[in-house]
Amino acid sequence: MSAQQVKGAGKVKQPNIIFILTDDLGFGDIGTFFQNQRKKANEPGKPFTSTPNIDRLAAMGARLPQHYCAAPVCAPARASLLLGLHQGHANVRDNQFDKALEDNYTIASVLRSVGYKTAVFGKWGLQGLNSEGPEWPAHPLNRGFDYFMGMIRHADGHEHYPKEGIYRGAKQVWENKTNIADKLDKCYTADLWTASAKKWITENKRDKKKDQPFFIYLAYETPHAVLELPTQAYPGGGGMKGGVQWLGEAGHMINTASGEVDSYIHPEYANATYDHDNNPATPQIAWPEVYKRYATAVRRIDSEVGDLLQLLKDLKIDDNTMVVFSSDNGPSIESYLKENFAANFFQSFGPFDGIKRDVWEGGVRVPTIAAWPGHIPANTVIKTPSGVHDWLPTFLDAAGSPPPVRTDGVSLMPSLTGKGKQRSSTIYIEYFQNQSTPDFKEFDPHHRNRKRNQMQMIRFGDTVGVRYDIKSHNDNFEIYNVIKDPQETNNLANNKGMNLLQSKMKERVLQVRRPDTSAPRPYDNELIPPALVVSTKQGFYWQRYRASSPWIPDVSTLSSIAKGIVQEPEVGLAGVGDIVVYAGFIQVPADGEFTFYLTANSAAFLKIHDSNVIDEDYGYNGGEERAASMKLKAGLHPFKLYCRIKNSSKQLLDFSWQGSGITKQTVWSNMRYN
Repeated sequence: MSAQQVKGAGKVKQPNIIFILTDDLGFGDIGTFFQNQRKKANEPGKPFTSTPNIDRLAAMGARLPQHYCAAPVCAPARASLLLGLHQGHANVRDNQFDKALEDNYTIASVLRSVGYKTAVFGKWGLQGLNSEGPEWPAHPLNRGFDYFMGMIRHADGHEHYPKEGIYRGAKQVWENKTNIADKLDKCYTADLWTASAKKWITENKRDKKKDQPFFIYLAYETPHAVLELPTQAYPGGGGMKGGVQWLGEAGHMINTASGEVDSYIHPEYANATYDHDNNPATPQIAWPEVYKRYATAVRRIDSEVGDLLQLLKDLKIDDNTMVVFSSDNGPSIESYLKENFAANFFQSFGPFDGIKRDVWEGGVRVPTIAAWPGHIPANTVIKTPSGVHDWLPTFLDAAGSPPPVRTDGVSLMPSLTGKGKQRSSTIYIEYFQNQSTPDFKEFDPHHRNRKRNQMQMIRFGDTVGVRYDIKSHNDNFEIYNVIKDPQETNNLANNKGMNLLQSKMKERVLQVRRPDTSAPRPYDNELIPPALVVSTKQGFYWQRYRASSPWIPDVSTLSSIAKGIVQEPEVGLAGVGDIVVYAGFIQVPADGEFTFYLTANSAAFLKIHDSNVIDEDYGYNGGEERAASMKLKAGLHPFKLYCRIKNSSKQLLDFSWQGSGITKQTVWSNMRYN
C-alpha cells in the first residue's frame, strides 16, 4: 500500500529516510550544540573536539536542542524509538538488554506497509534471550526490516573489532541470519556499518524495477564501550568513489580493513595538550590517551556522516532524503580499558548535570538534528520539547500516513517545516538503576553522588519534574524551569503556587503509563485519579473517519465524516474500512481495581486517560476476548474506544467490566459526556 492511498494525507513524494543513532554520545559532544562554544572560549584547561560534518548537517536543516531520549540507557531507549512508545508503555524497560522487542508495529514495519524498503545496520540488542541464534524471536527481519547487517546481541556491541576481539573477545556479526564475523579481519565496526549502508543505498537506487523509497536505521555502537581506534585515516572524498567502501572480499571486506588495528588517532588530537592544573605558570600536558581515543571515535562518526551526505549527493537523492542524527542517551563514564574515563573532560553533558543512567537533563537530553532540503528550512532551531518516540509518527507523516493509535508520539513535521500546528509531545521517563550520579565538580552539589534507584521525569512546557530514589508515590517531584535553569540548580517545588503543579505531575505520571511486572515501580499500585469534570450527561460521543491505513490510526489529524451522541454503540453506521471512535467518561462508582473486557470482530483499541489498555489491532483476528485491569479512584475517567471496520458483516463490540462491587456487565451504561 502506498502513502498516496492513505486518506487525509494527499499525494506526496515519499522521502528516503536515514536515522543515524549513536551510542552514549552526549549533548555536549557535538560542535554546534556545545563544543564550538568551548572552542570559542579558548580556555586552556577545557579541551574541545570538533564535528564539522555534523555541524554542516545541522546548518542544512534543524537542530532540536530540546529533544529527549526515552530512557538513559540503550536497550529501553532503542525499544522506544522502534515502537514509537515512551517508557510508560514500551515492553523493554530498565536494564533489560537482549529482551525481545514486542511483536507489534515498529518504525520499520509501518514504513514498509506504506511502500518503503527497510534496512538496519549496527547494534540491535532486542532479539530475545535465545543466545544461540539465528532464530531469535525478535530478529530485525521479524520486526519489519528487509535487511540486517550488524550485531544482534547487546554485549557484542562492546567490541569494535569483532573478529580480533582485541579487548573483549571475538564477537558475532550477522548479515540477515548468517554470522559473517570470520570474514571481518581488521574491520572497525563504524566503518563496516557505513560501508555496508552505502552499498545497500546504492544498489537500492540503481534497481529501477524496485525504485522504492528507503528507510535506514544506522545504529552505531560507538563511541561507547571499548574506545578502540580505527586502522587508518578516513579515506578521502566520500560518496560513491571515496570514503569507506564495501569490497566484499573475505579478509578484506572494506577498504579500511588493512594496516594496524586500534592504532589511528586523529591528527587534531594526537599531540593535543591542556592546562591540567589551571595554572598558566606550569607546562601543559598531553591529553590522556583515553580522551584521544574518545575524540577520535566521535570524529570518525563525523567523517561517516559526511561520507553518507556525499553519497546522497552523488546519487542525486539528497533533495528527497530526510537525515536524522541523534544519540540513545547521555554520555558514559565507561571506557572498558585500564585507563579511567570521565565525561567531564570534554564536558560531554553540555550545560546540564547528569550522564548516562541519570534522568537529570544531561542523561536524557540528546543532540538531535533533522535535515530535508526544500522541506526543513536551513539553520532552524526547534524550541519545543520532543522525544524519540515522536519519530515514528513524524516519518509516517512525511510519507503521507497517520500513525497507529497506540503510538505515544506526535508528528514533528509542523515544527520542522514551519507548516501547520505542532501538537505537544509527551515527555515521560521512568527508570531504575542502583548506582549514583557522579561527583563531578561541574555538577550542582545537590546532584553529586545522588542515589538513583527508582527515578522518574516528566516535562510540562518549560518545566521538568524529577524524582530520585522514589520510595512511594507520595514523594514530591523536584521542579525546575529547564529553559532558565538548564542545570537544574533552583528547585521550585517549595515556591508559592507550586502545589497545583506538584499535584498535576503526580496525577499525570499515573495516567500516561501501564505497570510492567518485569520492571516494578513503587507507584504501580496507586489508584489513578479521575478527571476534573463538573457537569456531565448520560451517553458518549462517537465520530467516524475514513482511512485506509492497515492499522487503527491516530485520528487527531483526520477530519471526521460523521459524528453524534449515543447511549449505545452504533458500529453499523460505518462502512468497511471506516474508523469509529467512541469517547467520553467512564463513571467509576468507588475506589478499587477494575477489569475491562473487550471483544470485537473487527480491530479495536481502548485508551483510558492516555494509557494503552487493550490492544485488538495488531495481530487481532476478531472474536477473542481480551482483558486488562486498572486501579482507579472513584470519579470520571476519560476513555476512547477505537473500532476499525474490516468487513460488511454485523459488527460485534462487547465492552464489559467488573470490580469493586460490580459483577461483570456492560460498561456502556456507565458512560458520560460533557
